Amino acid sequence: MGKQKLKAGFVAAAAALLLLAGCTQKESAPPEKPADLPEGEHPSGDLAPLEKRVTVTIAEDGAASGAGFYIAKEKGYFEDYNIDVEFAQFANSDEMLPAVAAGEVDIAGGVSTASFFNAIAQGIDVRIIADKGHNVPGKSYFTFVRGVDSGIEEYADIKGKKIAVSSRNSIDSYFFDKLIEHAGFTEEEVEFVLIADFGSMLGAVDNGTVDMALSIEPLIAQGIVQGMHERFRDATEFAPETQVAMVLGSPQFMTQERDISLRFMLAYLKGLRDYNDAFQKDEGKDEIIDIMVKHTALKDPEMWEQVQVTGLDPDGKMFVDNIREQYEHYKAAGAISGEIDFDKAIDTSITEEALEIIGPYDGD
Repeated sequence: MGKQKLKAGFVAAAAALLLLAGCTQKESAPPEKPADLPEGEHPSGDLAPLEKRVTVTIAEDGAASGAGFYIAKEKGYFEDYNIDVEFAQFANSDEMLPAVAAGEVDIAGGVSTASFFNAIAQGIDVRIIADKGHNVPGKSYFTFVRGVDSGIEEYADIKGKKIAVSSRNSIDSYFFDKLIEHAGFTEEEVEFVLIADFGSMLGAVDNGTVDMALSIEPLIAQGIVQGMHERFRDATEFAPETQVAMVLGSPQFMTQERDISLRFMLAYLKGLRDYNDAFQKDEGKDEIIDIMVKHTALKDPEMWEQVQVTGLDPDGKMFVDNIREQYEHYKAAGAISGEIDFDKAIDTSITEEALEIIGPYDGD
């Protein structure tokens, strides 16, 4: 695969974010109970399906962090609750967040940026409800790579080096700041290089224009296979328990449509558990890879065996303290205007209720 193809493949794969949308009801009967299902039991194994069929549109553009949605759809977990799902896309978070707040979109994916927190501080009412992406210790999917001939082996070696990052006042620059803090340097002792496009960034590492870059799977694994770069340590060494992406919910979906949102969350958690079974326990992996190939930009099943996959907590739990820390980090940098009531903005009640029903994940 040539570098241009690599770049194009990543741009599609790294567009990772967004959303779930508009809940509409169709006048239809509940799904028929399978003939062999005992009286009083339901297809889901827990809650009864909704009496009227509901469609939830998931605005998700092929990001690997949407695995829980894809798996729940393909394995019939949404169907068990009489829920249809369909996927749509938004151009950017500036369009998406107001739609979530207005109830035009029920669920969305978000990543930590100053602009995200500013939107909430300025009155855009969205709720942060569940995990949609974090790094697994020792297996980070979002981490730094170094040039093969960069001379970088240890943290001390990054002094004076050019380090490419895709954006300022975002989760990307948060990782950069944590890296140099861990290494014992200031930003003045390294060179921050802004390269917005991940494909171009990795080309810059390969040709020596920069020495390091903050990259993401599957570009990391693809670049290693092609000899373009190498992993540098692991991001959880300097940024442990960092929340990269979150599931967001509209206030209407979370409060006025609890019967729907609870069942939606149950299906989502079941999808997350199958994902963890596959990639953490090697159970049912071929089936899950087939689903990921269908729904994401990474179409090579063999590469799914080489990438470090997105961490997705099987119980939907987030690093809540870190979400607050990131907000304070951007605020200290002068990038935040206004205050956030995190007791309102972070609402894990629907996730916790779903967890009470299906119990904690068995990681053994």
